[in-house]
Amino acid sequence: MINNREVRKLISSKIRKQFVAIVGEENVLDSESSLLNYSYDATPGFQARPHCVLAPRNVFEVSEIVKICNANRIPIVPRGSGTNLSASTTPSKGGVVLLFKNMNEIIEIDEANLTMTVQPGVITQRIIEAAEAKGLFYPPDPGSVNISQIGGNISTNAGGLHGLKYGVTRDYVIGLQVVLPNGEIIETGGKLAKDVAGYDLTRLFVGAEGTLGVITGAVLKLIPKPEATKTMLVLFEDLETSAKAVSAIIENRIIPATLEFLDQATVRVVEDFAQIGLPTDAGAVLLIEQDGPKEIVDRDTERMAKICMETGAMDVQVAQTPEEAYELTSARRTALSALSRMKPTTILEDATVPRSKIAEMVGIINEIAKKYELTVCTFGHAGDGNLHPTCLTDARDTEEMERVDAAFKEIFEEAVRLGGTITGEHGVGEMKLPYLSLKAGEAGVEAMRNIKFALDPNAIMNPGKMFTAKQQR
Repeated sequence: MINNREVRKLISSKIRKQFVAIVGEENVLDSESSLLNYSYDATPGFQARPHCVLAPRNVFEVSEIVKICNANRIPIVPRGSGTNLSASTTPSKGGVVLLFKNMNEIIEIDEANLTMTVQPGVITQRIIEAAEAKGLFYPPDPGSVNISQIGGNISTNAGGLHGLKYGVTRDYVIGLQVVLPNGEIIETGGKLAKDVAGYDLTRLFVGAEGTLGVITGAVLKLIPKPEATKTMLVLFEDLETSAKAVSAIIENRIIPATLEFLDQATVRVVEDFAQIGLPTDAGAVLLIEQDGPKEIVDRDTERMAKICMETGAMDVQVAQTPEEAYELTSARRTALSALSRMKPTTILEDATVPRSKIAEMVGIINEIAKKYELTVCTFGHAGDGNLHPTCLTDARDTEEMERVDAAFKEIFEEAVRLGGTITGEHGVGEMKLPYLSLKAGEAGVEAMRNIKFALDPNAIMNPGKMFTAKQQR
C-alpha cells in the first residue's frame, strides 16, 4: 500500500492545486476512505492504494490532467466500475485513478448510420436498452452488464453470452476518441462502413487495458433488433456428451445466439442460489438461445433439439414464455454470484480452447483440481470455447493460495498446448502478465512492448499491467 509520505512526495500541494483548477475541488478525491475505495477491483488478492482519484467532466479536462501527469511522471489508471477480473484497474504503482462518473452520457443514436456515440462512463445495460428502444441491438453483454461501464468494456475487449454469433466488444467499436499519454487528443475511425486510411488505431486501443491512452468517447455499431428469440435447456449425463452436441450443432451450420454450459457442480450451486428448478442431477447442462426471423428461430430450435437428442441428451426443455427464458439466462449470469457464497474467496478465471477441445480441457481442469486438492467449478461459453474455471478458496490461507496459483499456471499452460489462449475475455492486467509469453511468445511480447513505449515513453499509462517490471524498462 502507498503510505502518506509517498502521497506527499508524488503529488505535491502545487500539483493538487493544478488538479483542483482543472476539475474542481469536488472532483478531487484524496481522503483515506476514497483512496481505499479505489485501491482494488473485482480481482481477489490484488490491492494498491492510489495517491489521488480524479473525476474529469470532459475530454479537455482529461487532456490537461494527462499533461500534468506526463510532465511529473505520475501514473494514471483509467477506471470503469472496477468489475474486471484480471487486476487491470488496481493502481499497482500508485498515482492517479481516473473516474468517469461525470462523463456518462449517450451523445447520439444515429439511426441512419446505425451507430451510437457514447462517453466512457455509460453503463453497458443502458446502452443495450437505449438501442432496443429504437428497434436496434447492441449485442456485447458481459456478465457485469448491469454495472460495468462501456469504457471498461472497450479497455478489456469484454465478451459475453452473445459472443458466438455476434462477436465481442471490439466488433462493435468503430470509432474512438483517445487522449494520448502526452495529452494530445485523437479521433480514430468513425461512422464508416469502410476505412483503411493507415493503421487500424481503433482496434489497437480496444483491449489495451488503458496502457496506451485514455478512452474518452466511442462510436458503437448497432444492428437491427432480432425479430424473435427462443431459449432452451438441454440436459446431459456427462460433459463429454454435451461437448459432442456443441460440435454437432456448429457442424450442421447452425450458429446460436447463445450456447453456454455449466458443469454439475456449478448447476447445483446456482440452483441453490436461484431456486428456479434447474436439474441438479444432470452431469452437464447447455443453455441455448437462438434469435432472428421467427421462422428461422423455430426451425433452428427444432433442429438443435433433434441434434442434441441424437448425440445423447437426456432431455430438452424449451422455455414457453419470455419469463421462463429470462430466468434461464439470468441463472447463467448469476453463476459467479452463486459460487461466491460458498467460500470467502472466489477466483474466476478464463481460458479459451478450440470448441472441439472443451471436454478434454474440462477433464484436464478437473484433474488439476484433484492434484492440488482444490474445489473448482467450471462453466462458460461452449460455443466459442471460452471456459471459466472458478476456484472456491480462502485468500487468508497462504498455503492453499500457493496451490491455487500453481493450479492456474498449469491450466493456462494446458489451454495453450491445446491451441488455446490464457484469456478469452478478461484481459491480462496484472494477474496474468506472467503468462502472456505463453501465448504471444517472447517476440510477440517484445513487439507489444515496443508499441507501448513508442506511445508512452514515460510509462505513465497503467504501469504494471500487461508487462512485467523487467519488460517495462
